[in-house]
Amino acid sequence: MPVALSYPGVYIEEVPSGVRTISGVATSIALFIGWAARGPTDRALRLTSFADYERQYGGLDQRTLLGYAVRQFYDNGGSDAYVLRIPPGDEVSAVTAIGDLTITANSPGEWAQDYRVRLTRRPDDATRFRLDVLFHPSADAVVETFENLSMTSGDARFAETVINGRSSFISVAAASATTPANATVDLDATTAGDDGTVLGATDAAFRTALLARFGLGTITDRIDLFNMVCVPGLSEATTIATLQHHCHDRRAFLIVDCPETDTVSTVAASLTGMTGADALNSAFFFPWVRSPDPLQQGALRAFPPCGYVAGVFARTDGARGVWKAPAGSDASVNGAAGLAITMSDAENGQLNPRGINCLRTLPVYGNVVWGSRTLHGDNDRGSEWKYVPVRRMALFLEESLYRGTQWVVFEPNDEPLWAQIRLNIGAFMQNLFRQGAFQGTSPRDAYFVRCDSTTTTQADINLGIVNIIVGFAPLKPAEFVVIKLQQIAGDIPT
Repeated sequence: MPVALSYPGVYIEEVPSGVRTISGVATSIALFIGWAARGPTDRALRLTSFADYERQYGGLDQRTLLGYAVRQFYDNGGSDAYVLRIPPGDEVSAVTAIGDLTITANSPGEWAQDYRVRLTRRPDDATRFRLDVLFHPSADAVVETFENLSMTSGDARFAETVINGRSSFISVAAASATTPANATVDLDATTAGDDGTVLGATDAAFRTALLARFGLGTITDRIDLFNMVCVPGLSEATTIATLQHHCHDRRAFLIVDCPETDTVSTVAASLTGMTGADALNSAFFFPWVRSPDPLQQGALRAFPPCGYVAGVFARTDGARGVWKAPAGSDASVNGAAGLAITMSDAENGQLNPRGINCLRTLPVYGNVVWGSRTLHGDNDRGSEWKYVPVRRMALFLEESLYRGTQWVVFEPNDEPLWAQIRLNIGAFMQNLFRQGAFQGTSPRDAYFVRCDSTTTTQADINLGIVNIIVGFAPLKPAEFVVIKLQQIAGDIPT
C-alpha cells in the first residue's frame, strides 16, 4: 500500500517480489503398524531412532514383528518414522492408589509390573509432595520425578495438571484435597496390567482394527505427513487392497510383504486381489530375510522384508534423491545374514515381469534389493506407473505443490496471480531439474508449468477455479543393460 505523501522529499516503499518459495516435502517418513505390549493406543508416536521405540514401546518382543521391522528400518538408513500400536481390545491398564490419589499406567499392558510409585511429603509443608516413578528391577531406579505437587485443584501445581499428558508412564486422579501419607506402592497393586490377546498380521481381529485406523477422523488422518506404510507380515489381499486405497488418498506408498511360506513357483498367486486401480501406490517384495535374533542368542530367524526395504528407500532418497530407484548393487540389505530363498537369474526372470521385486544374494555385493516395480508393473499392463521411483517422484511433486500453493486460495483470479504461480512453481521445478531429477538436457525438455487463460477460462473464474498444469519427464531406471560385442575383422583403421 503506498505511503501517504505529505511533505516534499524522497519516500521509500518496499514492493513484494511475488516469489513464494516452494519447499520439497520429506519423502521417507515411514508409518509402522502392529501389535506391541506397550505404548499409546490412541495416537501414533513419531520416532527418530530405535532407542525412541524402546522407550515408548518396550523394544524387541518375540511375539510381534513390529519392533524388529522398526529396528531394521533404522539399521538400513531410515531416520524418521511413526509407530501405531494396534490393541487387541481386551488389554488392561495397571492401577494403584496412595490415599485419595489414584495412579494409572498411561498405556495398557503387563509392562507396569516393573514399576513402582513413591510419594514423599515435603518436610516443611505437609500439603506438598513429590511423586517418583521407579523402575524396581534396577534397584528402584528413579525414571521420573514430579516435585512440589498439590492435591488442591485450584493450585498451579495440582497433581493432575502437572502429571497428566506429561508423564511417560502414569496419569493421576485426585479424589480429594487431602494429601496422602508417604508411601511406595507397585504400579499394578490395585489392578494388574494385562497385554490381552497377542495379535499378529494373520489374525482377522488385527486386520479389522488396522483398517479402523484409516479414513476420515481416524488416528492416521491426524498424522500430518507419512510417505511409506509398513505392516510387517501382512499379506492378506483384501486388507492390502483397502490399504492401497487409503495410501492413494494420503499420497503414501505401501510396502507389501510376501507370505513367509511363498516359493518362486507360488509367489505369483499371492498377487491375486492386490493389483487393482490403487495398486500403483504399492510394491511387493519377495522373499523373507534371515537375520540374527538378539532375543534368541543370535539364532537366525526369518523376517518380512518391509522394514529392510523401507530403510533402503530412505537411504537412497537421502543419498541420491527420490527419483533414483531404491534397488541395485548400492541397495544392500544391512543386518541380513541371508535370504529365505536364494534365487537364480532365471528364477528372478520369471518374477520380475509380474511386478514382483526380488531380494537377491549376489557375489561381492551380498544381499541387495533387486527390483523396483510397483504392483502396476506387470509387463502386460503397460502402466505409466510401472516403476517405483517414477510413482514416488510423482507423489513427492503432488504433495510439495499441494502444500506450496496454499497461499493461492482467495487471491484475485487473474493474470497477475497466474504469473506468480508460474514463477513459483517454475522455480521449484527448475531447482529439481538442476539436481538431475528429470529427463532432458534443457528445462523445456524436462518440465512445463501452465497457468493462463488457456487453462483457466472465464467459466472457471466465475466458479472460483484456477487450473494449473504441471508436466514432468521422469527418469526411469535402466532395468536391463544390453552390451553388444563385435569381433573386428581385418585391419583396424587409423
